[in-house]
Amino acid sequence: MLHAPHRLLLPLTAALLGLCAFTASAKEAPRAHARDLGVAPGIFAPGTYNAITDVAGVRVGQVTLVEGDTVRTGVTAILPHTGNAYRSRVPAAVHVGNGFGKFVGSTQVNELGELETPILLTCTLCVWKAADAMAEWMLAKPDMQKVRSLNVVVGETNDGGLNDIRSRPITAEAVRRALDTAQSGPVEEGSVGAGTGTVAFGWKGGIGTSSRKLPDSLGGWTVGVLVQANFGGVLQVEGAPVGRELDRYAFQNAVARQENARGLADDRGDGSVIIVIATDAPLSDRNLRRLASRGMMGLGRTGSSASNGSGDYVLAFSTAESVRRAFDAPQLQTTELANESMSAVFQASVDAVEESVYNALFMATTTRGNGQTVEAIPLDRVREILRAHGVGVVKP
Repeated sequence: MLHAPHRLLLPLTAALLGLCAFTASAKEAPRAHARDLGVAPGIFAPGTYNAITDVAGVRVGQVTLVEGDTVRTGVTAILPHTGNAYRSRVPAAVHVGNGFGKFVGSTQVNELGELETPILLTCTLCVWKAADAMAEWMLAKPDMQKVRSLNVVVGETNDGGLNDIRSRPITAEAVRRALDTAQSGPVEEGSVGAGTGTVAFGWKGGIGTSSRKLPDSLGGWTVGVLVQANFGGVLQVEGAPVGRELDRYAFQNAVARQENARGLADDRGDGSVIIVIATDAPLSDRNLRRLASRGMMGLGRTGSSASNGSGDYVLAFSTAESVRRAFDAPQLQTTELANESMSAVFQASVDAVEESVYNALFMATTTRGNGQTVEAIPLDRVREILRAHGVGVVKP
């Protein structure tokens, strides 16, 4: 039994511990986008929001699930246009960089070259629950009473470190809310939605987005990207060896012959990433597959090698009216961009993928969950490294 003075000390101690935790959290440096650090890959300008939603009609909805000490996950929904995605289909294609993942609906997307639903991102063991919930949401829509087949599209990465993934915490209500609240405009980034519990390069990962607007002389098309970053490798930022300088990178133990691996990046560089590329350029599913493959080039720039244990998927779609497909059309007559006009679109997508990954990292916050803590990448040190390697015009 505790004496009275000790009983009085307990709440005081708890309060002080809570204050310390709050203070430690409050001291974390403010997060920043890549451009705030002078990092702006490529030569093309971003769109208004520097987000996938700069492609007209594209909307993003996110639900973040933080429950108790164990649940750190969520849902991110990407809607290709404001109408019914089943009745008015957009051409699409999926590229598999490394297939250690579960991408529901991807085989039919590549077989038919089109989307029938929005795109959902979530955690590995929740893909089927999310798919079922979206199917129910779609079938309840007007003019869907006679639909007897539906190809829902759900991608995932494994957030089982920070999240009690075996509890499969995604609910149908969370999926509906992500779909129903999707909107255009700015997109929240970092530790939100499907990026709530993700890890990248040994630091806290998350959702990142970016866009590029081509000059009128190159068609004036917009390319937008959103990533769910949960992968490993040897981080570099526009060529600056940030991972090595921060002493956290894949295969570090083997290279440095260090015995204690605690706190270091995954020694194999494993993990996963989902990359979604949207464009208003009128592209066929054939050229969208070519576009999707370029997403891996942007990923490679950041230091990923698409390791054996990584599920690296890129989905690309076009919102252009001239290539839209009515669900019951007996024939399709489209006007699409020629092969010779694709190069600038490729370049824009590679640059936007690279910047999206940086935004996912730089906007993510230190997260505690499921008995683990994953730190946000220290932006003060990143600024120093970038400055030392002459990258960008780094703001103080």
